[in-house]
Amino acid sequence: MFRRLTPMLRTSDLPGTLAFYRDVLGFELASGGVAEGWLALRRDAAGLMASGLNDHEGDAAPAFTGSLYFEVADVDTLWDAVRDHARICYTPEDFAYGMREFGIYDNNGYLLQFGMPLRADA
Repeated sequence: MFRRLTPMLRTSDLPGTLAFYRDVLGFELASGGVAEGWLALRRDAAGLMASGLNDHEGDAAPAFTGSLYFEVADVDTLWDAVRDHARICYTPEDFAYGMREFGIYDNNGYLLQFGMPLRADA
C-alpha cells in the first residue's frame, strides 16, 4: 500500500528555496534546514522536500521535465497572493476537463501548477 508521495527537488539555492516556499506559498519547515542541506516542507496536506545538488549523481543544475500539480481550495485567492512574487507560466484559466488552474515557476525554475475543480461536487 502506498501512503504518500513526497517530491524531492534539488537546488543550488537552498536558502532561496526555503524563502520562496515559506514566504510566497505559505509552506512551513517541518524538518531539516539549510545547515543540514535538506528541507521538508508542509502546507496543509501537501508536502515536498528540497536538497542541495548531489555531486555524486552528477547534478550541475536543478532539472525536472514535469511539473508539480497542487489541488487547492481556492485558486483565485492563491493567485492574488502569489502573482506579484513569482514568474508566471499562465494566469488563471478554466479548462474543458473541469479545472480552474494557473501556473508559476519557483525560484529554481520548477513549474508549479495550482488547480481546483470548477464544480463543487467534483
